[in-house]
This record gives sequence, C-alpha cells and structure tokens, in this order.
Amino acid sequence: MSYNFTSIKVLLVEDNKPMLELLRSVLQSFGIVNISLALDGNEGFQQFCKHNPDLIISDWMMKPTDGIEMSRKIRNDPKSPNQYVPIVLMSGFSEKHRVIDARDSGITEFLVKPFNARDLYRRIQQIVERPRQYVRCEDFFGPDRRRKVPPAYEGPMRRKSDIVEYEKTTTTGETPPITDIDLI
Repeated sequence: MSYNFTSIKVLLVEDNKPMLELLRSVLQSFGIVNISLALDGNEGFQQFCKHNPDLIISDWMMKPTDGIEMSRKIRNDPKSPNQYVPIVLMSGFSEKHRVIDARDSGITEFLVKPFNARDLYRRIQQIVERPRQYVRCEDFFGPDRRRKVPPAYEGPMRRKSDIVEYEKTTTTGETPPITDIDLI
C-alpha cells in the first residue's frame, strides 16, 4: 500500500552529514517534504520541542548525546511536547543486547545499517498500520515491548512473577504446570 506523506513532519537526527543528506533524499522520495535536521541528541531534542514532528528517525551512536539518551528524554522529560511520538532508531550494531537496550529506552522501531529505502519504508509502514499501545511503569515509558501474541495462549499468567503471585493465593499449594508459553 502506498501512502501520502506530504503532510507529516519528520525529524532526522544523524551526526554523519552525508548519511543525513542521503536519508533526507530517501524521505523526499517517499513524498515527505517537511523534514527537520539535527546533528546529535541534544540538538535533536531542541528541534523536537520546537517543531513537534510526527516521526523521529535517529542514529544511535552520536556525541555528545546519543539516540538512546534522546529517546529517554523525549519519553520522560516534562518539556517534551509529545511523549508518544514514534522513534525509529538506526544502528550498525545488531547484537541482541543492543536491540533490547534500544527497545527498553522507548524506541518504536529498530533499523540496522546498512539498509535500503524499502527497509525504512517498511518501518514507517509498520508504525502506520500496526501502532503499539504505550506502557508506563516505574522504570519504563514507551511502546509496548511485547509484540508476539501466541495464538494458543489461553491463560491469565504470562510472566514468572505471575506464577509467584499465583502461588501466594492458591489455597491447595499446588502449582499448575508451567510451559514456555506462560513465560513470554
């Protein structure tokens, strides 16, 4: 499906100027015309507060403030004009722990470099077609980190902590068998 992106505002945050220009060209090829630019996370947050974009696309590794720090500030700072803005984080590092760190910082989508225009379009399409609920708890605010909904799941318990709570409330002391599906 093709979208008309002429009315959306995008903020690009990238410290590599050739990459910044390449990204701007790719977004313009999608029909996006309102694009703000920033060279690091500090400038990105200032531009975000000034322009209140509909989407942020940011590199991870930047100095002095990286994309993760900026994302946490967007999600948690009282000055943030829109804590719910979708954030696509780009990185050349795709190790599982890095993806988990990014997810836990409140980013919406993760994009591994190098990527092509189709990969970026798919991330934007994912944001449009499958928006995620936002979760606020003691140490996290951002899009729901759980994407997989197991089709066979029928019970109320999904986490290990649910089992502990269930054991406290069970009068017989017997615990039902736990399967991997309960621990997702």
